Amino acid sequence: MLRPASAHKTAALGLTPRLGARGWLSVGLLALIGGGGVVAHFAGAPFYVDLATRLVCLAIAATSLNLILGYGGLLSFGHAVFIGIGAYAVGIPSYHATYGDWQAIASYNGFFHLALAMGLSGLFALVTGAISLRTRGVHFIMITMAFAQMMFFFFVSLEAYGGDDGLTIDVRSELGPLSLDDPLQMFLLAFGVLLATLWLVDRLVHSRFGLVLQGAKDNDERMRMIGFNTYVFRLVAYVIAGALCGLAGALLGNFTAFVSPDMLDWTRSGELMFMVILGGAGTLLGPILGATIFVVLEELLSGLTIYWHLPFGALLILSVLFARGGLMAFVGRLGGND
Repeated sequence: MLRPASAHKTAALGLTPRLGARGWLSVGLLALIGGGGVVAHFAGAPFYVDLATRLVCLAIAATSLNLILGYGGLLSFGHAVFIGIGAYAVGIPSYHATYGDWQAIASYNGFFHLALAMGLSGLFALVTGAISLRTRGVHFIMITMAFAQMMFFFFVSLEAYGGDDGLTIDVRSELGPLSLDDPLQMFLLAFGVLLATLWLVDRLVHSRFGLVLQGAKDNDERMRMIGFNTYVFRLVAYVIAGALCGLAGALLGNFTAFVSPDMLDWTRSGELMFMVILGGAGTLLGPILGATIFVVLEELLSGLTIYWHLPFGALLILSVLFARGGLMAFVGRLGGND
C-alpha cells in the first residue's frame, strides 16, 4: 500500500511520522552540529568552531556526491575535483584583486566568487559528464578519476598561483553584511548552505526527475524502454552535483584561506565516497553522519598514529559487512523503521 506524500517526505529525512530511531538520529545530528558550533564559539573554544565548519563544508560536498552515487548509482572517483575548482574560483580572483587587477570585475565580491565556483564546476561537470556517462561500471570510475587528475596536474602547473605549494587567500570573500573573518559567521553561513542543500536534494529526489534517476539506477534498460532518456537525466544530476560541490569548495577555500591542488587529488574523492557509503548512500542525512564520523575520528586518530587511515578502512569493511546500506539504514533497522 502506498504511503501518503507527507510520509514519503519525512522518510527521506530519515524521519517517520512518529519520529523513529532514524528520525531522532537525524534531528539530533543536525542539532549537535548546528548547536555545537554556536556553543563552542560562546564557550571560547575556537578550535571546535573550526572543526564544525570544516565538517559542514565536507558534508555539503558529500551530500552532492550522494545525489549521483546514492540516488543515481554513479560511482564517481573524481568528485573532489569540484571542491578544488570552487576553491580556486575564490583564490585566483582574490589574488588578482589583492595586486590591483580585476577590480572592476571581481574585487572581493563573494557573490561573484560563489557564482563563479558553481558556474565553472557545473560547466566542467557538463563537459566531462557528457563523455563519462557514455561508459558504465569500472570504466566510469576510471574516466572520472582521470579527468580529476588532469585538473590536478593543471593546477600544479600554474606556477603563478603557487603550483603544488598552493595559494594563500589574503582577504576572504565579502558577502554583504557577513564577515567571513568571523568564525561564527563563517560557520553559520556554511551551516545555512548545508540546510539549503539538504532541502534542494530532498526536493529533487522526490520529484519526477528524481524518480526517473532512481529508476535508471535500478533498471536503466526498462526506463529507456518506456521512453525516458536516462542519459540526459544522469547528466543533469551530474551537473547539479558538480555545482553544489563547487559551492562547498568555495566555502572551504574561504574557511582555510588557502587553496592547493591537494584538494583535487583522487584520495580526497575517496574520502567523500567513504563518508557517503559509511553514513548511508541514498539517504538524505547519511552523508552528514558519515562526514561527522570521518572528521571526528580523523581528529582523534591522527593524534595517535600516522597510520590513521588504517582504522578507517577497517570501519568501512565492518559497515559493509554488518551495516548494509550504511549506518543510517542500520539504525533504521534497529528502530524497526524499515
